[in-house]
Amino acid sequence: MSVEADQALAEQRRKGLRVAIAVSAGFTLSVAFGAVVPFLGPLFAAQFLLSSSSPMPMAKTLGMAVIILAVGTFMMFLTALFGDHPATFLMLLGLIYFCCFFTQASGKGGPAIFLVLVVAIMVPLLGVLNRDLADSILSILITGVLSGTILMWLSHALVPETALAPSQPEQAPLPLHPYWRALANTAILLSTVAICLTNDQLAAALVIPITVASLLGQLDIAASGRAALGLAIINLLGGVIASIAYAILSLRPNLFFMFVIVLVVALLLGGRAAAPSREAKMFAGALTTFLILFGLGVSPLPGSAAESFATRILYVAAAILYTLVMAALLWPRSGARLPKQNYG
Repeated sequence: MSVEADQALAEQRRKGLRVAIAVSAGFTLSVAFGAVVPFLGPLFAAQFLLSSSSPMPMAKTLGMAVIILAVGTFMMFLTALFGDHPATFLMLLGLIYFCCFFTQASGKGGPAIFLVLVVAIMVPLLGVLNRDLADSILSILITGVLSGTILMWLSHALVPETALAPSQPEQAPLPLHPYWRALANTAILLSTVAICLTNDQLAAALVIPITVASLLGQLDIAASGRAALGLAIINLLGGVIASIAYAILSLRPNLFFMFVIVLVVALLLGGRAAAPSREAKMFAGALTTFLILFGLGVSPLPGSAAESFATRILYVAAAILYTLVMAALLWPRSGARLPKQNYG
């Protein structure tokens, strides 16, 4: 193995270890302090850490936090103003999603785009379907952003990066027509959000649109049917692991056991998500699915009983199948262009 390969492997291990530490510690502390959405802080931290091998500069960290909070506040305003007018509300959501997907398809925004999408999905669903949480959504977002930022810096302090120049991850080629790609992605995501908003039985189905948003950011690597099948299996794996992890936790329900379970899973998925390859996005998506499903399982949100795990895994499977089919139907087939050098 060459020196460069050794360095890349060591960097991947350090990044994966930072993700595992941040996710397991953050998740356990969130549950210990009674967080309503315990996966939010660890999810933000994982996205921050996977985006770079070095800690984000303070200015960029604050800028991303301000963007997320601004989007959350704006979404709360829209939900309060138009939540009772579904047609207008969905059109406004579609405009926001389109702006996010167009920015993403243009090779800009970095990890902030996915986090903005998560916020733009969570706030309307929680605000409309869980009225008791309407007044506390902003505090939930603030706690998530602050805890994710603190976890990022603490994990870098515990597992510092070496002075070697970090390797750049492989970049997916950008679509030739980002406008049409963004329009198709908006239609795919908005339809799932609309179904969840108009069906009270899906009040706890946050995982459906978030899975769709995550998968739409991964599909560029699926250049063949076999790659698409692998993409579906790995993302579904996150839900299956969450179900198994919850069953194991039920045998000994305490915080230390929870920390160990999440640490092991985060090492397994986060280590692969830290690899400098485009396929790493799949494992980052599986980690996202695991955090959401496992977090909903231990959350005090309505519908978080253990028996709902089978249903939620079906939700994930349906979201994956729907996204793959709709992307195959709606995405333009005009090929892709070379990736930009300055991505994000």
